[in-house]
Amino acid sequence: MDHMVAGGPALAERGAPTTGGTLRLAGEVALVTGAARNIGAATSIRLAAEGAAVAVHYHRDNARGDAEDVVAAIVRAGGRAITVDGDVGSEADVTRMVEAARSDLGAPTVLVNNAAASVAGAAPWSEIDAPAWDRILRANVTGAFLCARAVHPFMQAKGRGRIITMGSVRSPLGRPGNIHYTTSKSALEGMGRVLAREMGADGITVNTIIVGAIRTDAEAAYGDPAEIDRMLLDFQSIKRRGEPADIAALVTFLASRDADFITGQCITVDGGWAMH
Repeated sequence: MDHMVAGGPALAERGAPTTGGTLRLAGEVALVTGAARNIGAATSIRLAAEGAAVAVHYHRDNARGDAEDVVAAIVRAGGRAITVDGDVGSEADVTRMVEAARSDLGAPTVLVNNAAASVAGAAPWSEIDAPAWDRILRANVTGAFLCARAVHPFMQAKGRGRIITMGSVRSPLGRPGNIHYTTSKSALEGMGRVLAREMGADGITVNTIIVGAIRTDAEAAYGDPAEIDRMLLDFQSIKRRGEPADIAALVTFLASRDADFITGQCITVDGGWAMH
């Protein structure tokens, strides 16, 4: 654990909504992995806006400053947050991360599995070697499993919990290239269904968000941004780019009591891409 700050219940920054009544997530403690930028950052801020205390996870040193910026944004608006660092593919690191969240914020009741290793380009399956395969599967699948296992005892003790995992539209589409990444995201869908069945009796819901082409700061690695926009809008029914806030809104709903009866679901947020 690196940094803790605390404040009051109000938060409205970076597009986070203001609420005129009771905050939907007051009293909840969320661990958001891969939270320094993009979807993870937007989700952390949105959860805090609804009253949750948030552990903002990052892994590599070059993400530390961004994670601290997310925490600072939450604190300036009166929320509570800390940064936690570690490799989600390491059981020891995950145990340490969860304990830091518990010690400084309280027992986790919401887990957002957002951390993932991704790859640029579209290498054919025959060019994916075993080390590359293992790296993606460990970060994306093993990491989500270890985090779920680490938070489960705390959720079980409270009789409630939410586990929300980020899948990818690449899974249902089966697009060529990067078979290791697509396989990892497909595995998360199956994992979510099994966990939903096995954790339901403990009052824990488990859902997977199938994420479409969301605008991020990593797009430059994939080509010209204007050309990417043109291509994606051709595929989508909704003629605008998806933004991290679109995912954060669904995470916040699934984390709330409004979603008490929703579990084992894979919910697609892609502007209609998969329909095409």
